[in-house]
Amino acid sequence: MTCRELHITIIYKTKLKSSGCEFTLSTCKFKAVFFDLGGTLISTVDIPEIYRRILKTHGVKASLKTIAKAYNECEKQFDAEEMAECKEDFWVKWNSRVLKRIGINDNAEFLARKIDELWWNYAQIEVYPDVIETLFQLRSKGIKVGVVTNAFRKDYDQILQKLNWTDYFDVVVGIDSCNKAKPDSMIFLYAVNKLDVCPEEAIFVGDSIKSDYEGAKKAGLKPILIDREAKSSTDVEVIRNLNEVLLYF
Repeated sequence: MTCRELHITIIYKTKLKSSGCEFTLSTCKFKAVFFDLGGTLISTVDIPEIYRRILKTHGVKASLKTIAKAYNECEKQFDAEEMAECKEDFWVKWNSRVLKRIGINDNAEFLARKIDELWWNYAQIEVYPDVIETLFQLRSKGIKVGVVTNAFRKDYDQILQKLNWTDYFDVVVGIDSCNKAKPDSMIFLYAVNKLDVCPEEAIFVGDSIKSDYEGAKKAGLKPILIDREAKSSTDVEVIRNLNEVLLYF
């Protein structure tokens, strides 16, 4: 019997009438947990502030209000599929759009590339307080741990190096790992295949309903939304603290 045929983590109670016995049969357990990266394991300062900091170092002044408005206008047209198509050039093109909205035309291409190049030096990366202990406990239980992120390798490599996490995960999957971006099912399936588990044996935790929760669910993984600030009103399975994942084991 395959794991797909078993309903993972469901407890079946079967009464053996012929023997008068009752027992509980526990099916195969989850073997892996995958996490989104930004907003789930790590935080940064607000995106407009990162733009402001980098622009300031290059002698360009723009208010946070102006940058935020420009960024929000661009975000309305954000397309994850475009990220997969453009690959590493995506963020340079994206930065160019934001700069144009701000009204910055001089040296725009140079600035767009510098923003991409320097982003993680000015992002002020912080690990959420509930992360390290949760990852430690999962690994101590023999659970495989991975990351699936809508980041390119050059970006998540920088993040992992800054945090001394280069050997922290069993697998890290980004857009250029399989030329797909969340919520596309293929990026999730690529990740579970790398750890040699079937989708029903894996939990996925992320902070985005569309990219993380719905994407993982469609791929057959157990989706969980991490909502530390209790902002979600959608009828989905939610945890407020990352260590609540341990309750599934």
